[in-house]
Amino acid sequence: RPGWRPIRKLLAANRGEIAVRIFRAASELDIRTVAIYSKEDFGSLHRYKADEAFLVGKGKTPVGAYLSAEEIVDLAVKQGVDAIHPGYGFLSENTRFVELCEQAGIAFVGPPSSVIKRFGDKTEARQLALEFNVPVVPGTPSAVSDLATARAFTDEVGFPVIIKAAHGGGGRGMRIVRSDAELEENFQRASSEALTAFGNGDVFIERCALRAPVAAASLLHHAACVSLPRPLCI
Repeated sequence: RPGWRPIRKLLAANRGEIAVRIFRAASELDIRTVAIYSKEDFGSLHRYKADEAFLVGKGKTPVGAYLSAEEIVDLAVKQGVDAIHPGYGFLSENTRFVELCEQAGIAFVGPPSSVIKRFGDKTEARQLALEFNVPVVPGTPSAVSDLATARAFTDEVGFPVIIKAAHGGGGRGMRIVRSDAELEENFQRASSEALTAFGNGDVFIERCALRAPVAAASLLHHAACVSLPRPLCI
């Protein structure tokens, strides 16, 4: 189709085991691989599993190096990369990063920026669910930036609640709060952890359903929408 080109060179915008798995799959498909690494990861295995490896984030924290969206995309352009695989965490749900890939003509292995914008921001995703009458637990309608707003919500719905990073996942920036005495410390920790892991400290709060199974549905949209076998997490 117009604008399509095969992927011959792939950059993994991640580190460690996540990047190694990406490289293994790419190698099986005869795709050349590119690693990025922070100075602290100089000796990390993923650096040596790729065909090429480049230092990023000079002068930044170990995590901050992998959040250097502009630098990573610039590097990909210079090295003739066809596609970037974000793995999970870091920039995988960062709308700006996906937009930079699109502007540079590099394929992002994941949804387009228009989808990331709605689902990468968990408060946007909640609103989308509500638009389609999908049941959701009580939660804040937008990101919460101060303790007073957080306390107003818990005064309304009670405890326990769960504080979550608004722009990331994987358990980072997530804290269960069982009483008002725990609220301030956990609110600050969740926001700080979200900022460190995803470059954005925004959090939101939901009523916590303890011991509830979590069902995840994977959808693949191309010419038609296909539901993939569902993983079940307990």
